[in-house]
Amino acid sequence: MLGAMFRAGTPMTPNLNPQGGGHYFIDRDGKAFRHILNFLRLGRLDLPLGYGETALLRAEADFYQIRPLLDALRELEASRGTPAPTAALLHADVDSSPRLVHFSARRGPHHYELSSVQVDTFRANLFCTDPECLGALRARFGVTNEDRAEGGPHFHLEWAPRPTELPEVEYRRLGLQPLWTGAPGEPREVVGTPSFLEEVLRVALEHGFRLDSVFPDPEDLLNSRSLRFVRH
Repeated sequence: MLGAMFRAGTPMTPNLNPQGGGHYFIDRDGKAFRHILNFLRLGRLDLPLGYGETALLRAEADFYQIRPLLDALRELEASRGTPAPTAALLHADVDSSPRLVHFSARRGPHHYELSSVQVDTFRANLFCTDPECLGALRARFGVTNEDRAEGGPHFHLEWAPRPTELPEVEYRRLGLQPLWTGAPGEPREVVGTPSFLEEVLRVALEHGFRLDSVFPDPEDLLNSRSLRFVRH
């Protein structure tokens, strides 16, 4: 991931912000990054005595996709008697389809004009064999009833962000609905595939998964349509 962040021609990830003067700010945990740098320098895991944030460090190592560090953390947890997470699979894919919507726009007291606007509809399928992670994904996207979720290890989502040109009343009449994520007091609208997969990535890393495959282009994570995660 570090290599991909700075590879020429790669779109800049949301976690990476140029600060000028050749400096970059990576929006990840700074204290954990100290141990990641030491591992890359020394080739071994050297943590302070009594270090109690191995779960956080594992999530950071997962984000940067440093497999030797993940293996070292797994060995450390096993030696401490910490139960390793059970093996699991997580798969997320998104399809989008444009739709031209026609509606009557009121331009005056007795003046209506036929207008049209493109509405992008997104359909996502999520499959996860870890019930805890699946529950976290449901909660992240506000799935609390059966109109959006099915039983078993998978569920389906469909949403269509409202274009500003489309009146709210027409948007509701068409039966369209947005998709929101985030904390109850700080909701964020999911406006497309990249923002949806970014949320899935966050939940996956929080539950100890690592990225296994990206479709269609493994080097273009932000513009992918399908992500597969595994946890050994």
